[in-house]
Amino acid sequence: MAQKTSEEAHETHSNTNSTVGKMKKELGPAGFVGMIVGLVIIVITSAVFFINYTKSSKNTTAQADMFQAQYYFEQDSLDLALNGDGRNLGFLSIIDIYGGTEAANLSNYYTGVIYLKEQQFQLALDHLKNFSSSEELIQSRAYKLTGDAYMELGNFSDAASQYEKAASTADDDAFSPAYLLKASLAYEKQGDLKAAVKPLDNIIKNHFGTAEYASARKHKARLEGLAGS
Repeated sequence: MAQKTSEEAHETHSNTNSTVGKMKKELGPAGFVGMIVGLVIIVITSAVFFINYTKSSKNTTAQADMFQAQYYFEQDSLDLALNGDGRNLGFLSIIDIYGGTEAANLSNYYTGVIYLKEQQFQLALDHLKNFSSSEELIQSRAYKLTGDAYMELGNFSDAASQYEKAASTADDDAFSPAYLLKASLAYEKQGDLKAAVKPLDNIIKNHFGTAEYASARKHKARLEGLAGS
């Protein structure tokens, strides 16, 4: 019986080699390699499709589970939004369960905002740094909030950097001037008066007519007076 099994295995191996040999002969070396490459591409494409489909399905479920947490957030029921109500998930659970989805990404933003309101600034920073968005106004807002967390923690250099990123990302008259004023204040608190003037110059040069324009000119004159004294 063992001898028969061995013979069958040998025959199968021989047939496989014969088939491969015939394919190489019919297709030629270049054609055979092309066929192998094509098969590899098909396998990879199928795997990527499956992963994306699974991720999309997971995100759809996560978005549905996040609905109640968003409602609580809008109602200023921050503890329920963060931790859930026993039946519905809070943002922290969504981040933990649905990691890698857009819902988890957005939950990091909401969680960062909540921790800022609760004056838990390091936790706010941790979550805001884990958030990213292709929407420029949303991302600029996240940079601004990250700057606020750094300011409260006394890290004025990083705060200024985040405010400047917020201003350049928004790149408009509605939000950028306010972010630049915050950057100037952060540099001033750091003791770098020269750096504090630059965001003000940006407002004066690029955001004429905004509500912050007059403030920028006033603060620039004050800082230059301090620097010269």
